[in-house]
Amino acid sequence: MKIATWNVNGIRARFDDVTAWSDAEMPDVFCLQEIKAAPSQVPEPLTGLPRYHNHWHGGAGGYSGVSLHLRRDTVGAGTIEVPDFDEEHRITTARLSSGLVVASVYVHNGGKDGLDPKLRFLDALRRWVAEHHAAGDRVLLCGDLNVTRSDADLHPSHHKQGGLGQSKKERSAFEALMSEGVVDCLRHFTDDDTLFTWFPPWRNEKEKNHGWRIDYVLASEALVPNLTGYAIQKDVGTSDHVPFVVELAD
Repeated sequence: MKIATWNVNGIRARFDDVTAWSDAEMPDVFCLQEIKAAPSQVPEPLTGLPRYHNHWHGGAGGYSGVSLHLRRDTVGAGTIEVPDFDEEHRITTARLSSGLVVASVYVHNGGKDGLDPKLRFLDALRRWVAEHHAAGDRVLLCGDLNVTRSDADLHPSHHKQGGLGQSKKERSAFEALMSEGVVDCLRHFTDDDTLFTWFPPWRNEKEKNHGWRIDYVLASEALVPNLTGYAIQKDVGTSDHVPFVVELAD
């Protein structure tokens, strides 16, 4: 099973990128963040990608928004649920026929409304994971979590002690989430500190590989034996984020 996550920074600006990428990659499940559109505003042909059950969760205000896309011939429609702690269209989830629960998540940046809403949302994610694990579920939490876990997750030129996305409070909240029995899929495979998923759109930072790792797939510890591969697709698309793909054996 191929699982992918990608912050597209506006689906109306990026629909050519997404359709070409999904046709080429054919992931079984892919999660998009920051779609910045209500379902009625999503351009064709994305509204009904024919190979997928498409679940758009965005508001009309052109801000935030997430989606889930489930491949018809491999995983089916799933059962969609929006958790009660959702705000600003930041999370949607699907329970697959296999019992696996997948979430597409876009955590607050922390700059617009301050740090407290971001910390509350990360704690709500922690509780969501804990509740599903208590029920015996296996989960995949996919998306833009807007936190670097450590200084190894951003280029040295971007280190700023206590800065947004790298403060002690944010990293502590992230590690509290991790303590509920999930693993960071990229770090399961590699400690390479030159792999990034977001690049500032200035000074040719992407070309210089001066980025941050803030997009994740977090998997239940029970899924670790099934993890078989990963890819950060740095050269795909025109968003400031790039797709992150994880592969799971059946």
